[in-house]
Amino acid sequence: MTMAIRIHEHGGPEKMVWEDIAVATPGPGEALVEHRAVGLNYIDIYMRTGLYPLTLPAVLGMEGAGVVIAVGEGVENVKPGARVAYAAQPVGAYAQSRLIPADRLVTLPDDISDPVAAAMMLQGLTAQYLLRRTYRVKPGDTVLIHAAAGGVGLIVCQWAKHLGARVIGTVGSDEKAEIARQHGCDFPIVYTRENFTNRVREITGGAGVPVVYDSIGKDTFMGSLDCLAPMGVMVTFGNASGPVEPINPGLLGQKGSLFLTRPSLFTYTAKRDDLAAMAAELFEVVRGGQVKIEVNQTYPLKQAAQAHSDLEARKTTGSTVLLP
Repeated sequence: MTMAIRIHEHGGPEKMVWEDIAVATPGPGEALVEHRAVGLNYIDIYMRTGLYPLTLPAVLGMEGAGVVIAVGEGVENVKPGARVAYAAQPVGAYAQSRLIPADRLVTLPDDISDPVAAAMMLQGLTAQYLLRRTYRVKPGDTVLIHAAAGGVGLIVCQWAKHLGARVIGTVGSDEKAEIARQHGCDFPIVYTRENFTNRVREITGGAGVPVVYDSIGKDTFMGSLDCLAPMGVMVTFGNASGPVEPINPGLLGQKGSLFLTRPSLFTYTAKRDDLAAMAAELFEVVRGGQVKIEVNQTYPLKQAAQAHSDLEARKTTGSTVLLP
């Protein structure tokens, strides 16, 4: 048995229950991991509320770091005692220990701590595919990242700056603007008092940007399209304000032959070789100091409901870690 946060029905944070669950012996291709830290991500809220429905009852959580306790038949990439991390399906990270497909695990370097690892895998791998694969940022590019003071946002700001880009970011307060600025955001825009579309056009001399990275969704989608240069790339990768409403594809032509994509980390990491290469690149920039992972909040795992409430209320900055 192990303690875990589980939901029996979709809904608010109050639906999250701290309870005993059974953990089986690893089967073929599986590993048993004892968590040292668990990551908190907005996708956990989508799953709790039912925006991304789960088969219930379900243990929430997509990301964790810990130690391999046992492995099943055929597992060769990790051994018992190895320090590992992951950001992967199936859900189940909000637990003291869990079974997981072993090919989803990556071995941690000694100089990356468990809390940092738990904070960086999902958000850091997301930043990697956004900047290096969905739209490959080049020196001299100007990029727009929404929620620039959030977990993914702070990583994108630093990494894009390292790649030679000018970074524009939207934030909700002056405090968050300063945090984003300290992490490589050249032009923080406080969207609560500034029209971000107009500001982006001012900053770029009317040209627009080649790419927008938008995790907000419904509230920012149309304004984001209007920030793009002709043949720009609109990357909508989250729904913090709700899902984007259906659009007529002809609108993309009217606004400058734009490209629209809705990527998913789990597509980009579906192949083991891709996952390993992406993690290696993420570890390289973190260990080299080009990207600093900010664990700005920690909560006991059993208080995950409070962590969800604070994340939804936009009270958090950087990354949040749950400690079993």
